[in-house]
Amino acid sequence: MKLIISDEIRNAAPGYKALVITGDVVNCDTPEDLLGLIDRLSKSLRETIEMSDINRRPGIFATREAYKRCGKDPNRYRPSQEALMRRIVKGNDLYRIDAVVDLVNLLSLQSGYSIGAFDLDKIEGDTLTLGIGKEGEPYEGIGRGELNIEGMPVWRDSIGGVGTPTSDNERTKIDMSTRRLLMIVNIYGEEMPVDELSQNAINLLEQFASGSNLTARVIS
Repeated sequence: MKLIISDEIRNAAPGYKALVITGDVVNCDTPEDLLGLIDRLSKSLRETIEMSDINRRPGIFATREAYKRCGKDPNRYRPSQEALMRRIVKGNDLYRIDAVVDLVNLLSLQSGYSIGAFDLDKIEGDTLTLGIGKEGEPYEGIGRGELNIEGMPVWRDSIGGVGTPTSDNERTKIDMSTRRLLMIVNIYGEEMPVDELSQNAINLLEQFASGSNLTARVIS
């Protein structure tokens, strides 16, 4: 899979880079040990972070600034890592989906980055390009219905958008039948070091999703 960062994104977010992880997985119901990791991190975040502190996390702050430069109001369309943090700090538990999706949410909370997770077999073509959403561009967010992605960073395959920092697309989402994973960590401003995040992701995929043939690379 070839990944391209368009000039419009380079101009709006010149520091952008992506950690890209691919490999084989066996998805399953979320194991109790993984739920325990999520619960312990959630408890720690509630004890140490106030609602007013969330947007000061470097990864979240940088993503919000990128939204503004691309033409999107981040208060109306919150990046996913910010939405996860707000849910936790409010005292709510995360939705429990499946092992792969839940470990991606754990990584997002740990790192402060928005992470796209895609079923590689559902992506059309051999290239993904990161650009900016256009007026009227069709996009069905997972659990959100039609999402207005105008002015939002968006990864596109040969037939349309597959992922934004706010929501991935229903068309390419992870489910229990997923066997080949593509994970894209969107880094608009560094918070967790990339090497540390990469190793954490691979460890979690191996432990909780029978991950194999896992590879990681950074594009910038």
